[in-house]
Amino acid sequence: MKQYQQLLKFQTPGKSLHKITPKIQAIVADSGVQTGLCTLFLLHTSASLVIQENADPDVLKDLENFLSKLVPENSHYFHSTEGPDDMPAHIRTALTHTSENIPIARGKLLLGTWQGIYIWEHRQRSQYREVVVHINGD
Repeated sequence: MKQYQQLLKFQTPGKSLHKITPKIQAIVADSGVQTGLCTLFLLHTSASLVIQENADPDVLKDLENFLSKLVPENSHYFHSTEGPDDMPAHIRTALTHTSENIPIARGKLLLGTWQGIYIWEHRQRSQYREVVVHINGD
């Protein structure tokens, strides 16, 4: 059993789903692990990690629209230290998640045909985000 860990840094373009699958796949390949588990952990509280549709961009738009309606940006929040989008971003992250676990088989992520890994940026402006990639296996 071996372990491999790397910290990735991304700049998101602002509120959107930012695809990171190719970078994660490259790290899995570099690790040399053939069978195991890839754990991803986002070091932030106003963005999320999700595995979602990677073929039709309308799915991503619909997800963004739904979450924006569910958690609107308005002045009804006490916490606004970093702007009016700050507290809604924290709520959106609480409703989603900041980690993912993906099996590795034959040295590759075991994702479905239409699955991609995304940082879901909940803030309006571009942000720097960090993701820990931890791989263990044989």
